[in-house]
Amino acid sequence: MPAPDKQLSAEQSRQIADTIREEIARRRISRQSLAELAKLSLSTLEKVLGGRRPFTLATTVRLEQALGVSLRKTPEAPVPVVAINGEVAPDGLGAYSRRAVAWIEGTYVTVRPSFGDKDAIFAYRTEITWDDAASSLVFHESERQDAAFTQFGEVAVPNQSGHIYLVTNRHGQHRLITVARLAISGEMYGIITTLLAGRGSLLTPIAAPIAYLPIKMVANPTFGRVSADDPSYAQYRQHLRRTTEEPFAMFLPG
Repeated sequence: MPAPDKQLSAEQSRQIADTIREEIARRRISRQSLAELAKLSLSTLEKVLGGRRPFTLATTVRLEQALGVSLRKTPEAPVPVVAINGEVAPDGLGAYSRRAVAWIEGTYVTVRPSFGDKDAIFAYRTEITWDDAASSLVFHESERQDAAFTQFGEVAVPNQSGHIYLVTNRHGQHRLITVARLAISGEMYGIITTLLAGRGSLLTPIAAPIAYLPIKMVANPTFGRVSADDPSYAQYRQHLRRTTEEPFAMFLPG
């Protein structure tokens, strides 16, 4: 019998998915085209890029052959990580030390209004971890129903404002999330500013309330577009309302 296909670690899968997304954007090819070149189903490609399934060695090799690039880091020559001044983030992210922001690290259920259905809530998973190579906190999303729009980036924590910024910058295109964190319970509330995809190439700036809930707070989290009949809906709606009612974020009329 053939040996079972080796599954790569969550960190390896995340790094490979990030590289593939950048290659797709740089070459301006569709995911369907890449799936056909790699002899994979589009469903399989979407799941591994969205973090819903780990990469396997066989899948990774097929994608490497299709793209003509190496997706796996070679272990022979690891890049030494030098802790500078006690692992301090760059000044542009707030010059914070790893120890000072350890309380932010974790897995969160992220909720915001659905951009496609005014009565629904959109939910996905966000992980915030320390990246030794970048010497800063980074975030990565998964469990998104719209896997093509999965975001990842850097976390800024300047001590002047007391707020936390999750910043995506891909080839100059930015998405910014600004949140405040409750010191004891760990929720984070604030605003997301991004682009709403319309028909064709139309993109429209949009802002909305957003909440990050430590995953331990949600017994059985629902991800994707959550409607009013879902068991998680009431809890998600309560936290979104808290964002604007307390208020952690304000929206001024035009």
